[in-house]
Amino acid sequence: MTTDAPLRYQSGFGNEFASEALPGALPVGRNSPQKAPYGLYAEQLSGTAFTAPRHANRRSWLYRIRPAAVHQPFEASTAGARWLNRFDEVATPPDPLRWDPLPMPDAKTPVDFVDGMVTMAGNAGCGIHVYAANRSMQDRFFYDADGELLIVPQQGRLVLATELGVLGVEPQEIAVIPRGVRFQVRLPDADQGAARGYVCENYGAHFKLPDLGVIGSNGLANPRDFLTPVAAYEDREGDFELLAKFQGKFWSARIDHSPLDVVAWHGSDAPYKYDLRRFNVTGFISHDHPDPSINLVLQAPSDTPGVDTIDFVVFAPRVLAMQDTFRPPWFHRNIASEFMGLVHGVYDAKAEGFVPGGASLHNCMTGHGPDAETFEKASAIDTTKPQYVTDTMAFMFETPAVIHPTRFALESPQRQRGYYKCWQGLAKHFNPNQR
Repeated sequence: MTTDAPLRYQSGFGNEFASEALPGALPVGRNSPQKAPYGLYAEQLSGTAFTAPRHANRRSWLYRIRPAAVHQPFEASTAGARWLNRFDEVATPPDPLRWDPLPMPDAKTPVDFVDGMVTMAGNAGCGIHVYAANRSMQDRFFYDADGELLIVPQQGRLVLATELGVLGVEPQEIAVIPRGVRFQVRLPDADQGAARGYVCENYGAHFKLPDLGVIGSNGLANPRDFLTPVAAYEDREGDFELLAKFQGKFWSARIDHSPLDVVAWHGSDAPYKYDLRRFNVTGFISHDHPDPSINLVLQAPSDTPGVDTIDFVVFAPRVLAMQDTFRPPWFHRNIASEFMGLVHGVYDAKAEGFVPGGASLHNCMTGHGPDAETFEKASAIDTTKPQYVTDTMAFMFETPAVIHPTRFALESPQRQRGYYKCWQGLAKHFNPNQR
C-alpha cells in the first residue's frame, strides 16, 4: 500500500461489499472458518448494535495478518491537544459569528492531520473542527472511538490509507471514516504547501442518504457516485504509534507492525468518498427560494422521525430561474443551528468576508441572511433571465441543538468581530403611501 499506487474503488452507498487483495483470501460460505485462508485472522468490526435492523446494520468482516488487539497498553497522550469533545468552556452568545481561514502551519514546524486539528464548535451530537497540516502522518496511525469522521478538504489533496483500503480525496470531494477504523492521513502535495479543511465528528447514528420522497427515485446525491476502496494491505514491521481518541481523550500505544494489514474484507461498515460536483441540484423553476434541506447530501437520523442530529447540506453550482423572486437565501431565523464553510469560489448570499477556508455560525433563532450589498443587487436583478451560479462550493453542518463555539473559536484572531456590520447598511424602504 503506497501513496502513489493506483487507487481502486467499488461503487455504491451502504452496500454489502466484498474485496480481496489476494485471490481466495475471502472465506467461502462462512465468516469465521476454523482456519482462514493464508493464515489470516478473522475479525468482525461492528459499527452498530448487533440487533440493529438489517437496513441500518453496519458491520464488516476483516481478514487480517494480526488481530487489532496486538499492541502495547495505551497511555495518556498529548497528541490532538486542540481536538476537544467538551463545549461548555464559555457561554455561547446568540450573535452571528464568522471566521477567516486558519493560518497554515509554518514550514519549519511539521504538523500532521491529528496535531493540526482545532475544534471550533459542537454539541452532544457532533464536534466541528478545522485542520491545517503540512506533513503526512509518519509511523503513526489513528482511530476515533467517539464518532465517524466526515472530512471536507478545502486546500490540498489527502490520501486516507485505511484498514479497508485507500481513499484519495481532493477539494470539492468528501470522505467518511467510520467510527473505530484505523487510518493514516498522507499529504501527497506536502512539498507544494499545506493542506486545510473541515471535519464533522458525528457522535450519533451513521450518516445515510436521505429518502427522496416526492422527488422520486432520482436526484440529490446518487448512490452509485459514492466510492468505497478495495482491499489493500501493508505487511510492514517496525516501531509505530497507534493513537486512539476515546471519550474525548487521546491515548497512545506502541505497535510493532502496521495496523493496515487487512488482506480481505466484506460487509457494510467501510470508509467512502463522494465528489460534491456530482450532486444533482433540485430547485424551483417557477417562484420562491426552496428551503436548504433540498440540498441535503447526508443525514444522521435521530430517534425522532424527520429530525436529524446532523444534516450535511451542500450549495453547489446551479441555475436560478425563479421569476419575480428574491433568489438568494432569504432572511431567516431557524430552530436549527447552522455551521457553514466555503470550499471554493464565492457564496451567493454574501458579497464579501466569507472566503474559502473560512466559516460562519448562526445558532438557534439568530437572525441572518444576505448582506446589504447582496440584498440590493438581488432586489434589482432581472428575474426574467436565468442566473448561473457557477464558481462556488459551500456547505453546511446543520443540527437541531445549539452549536457551542469553543473558547479558541471565540477568542481566535481569525474571528471577524465586525461581522454584524454587514447588515447595518440595510436601508429602510417602508412607505405606507406607496404600494
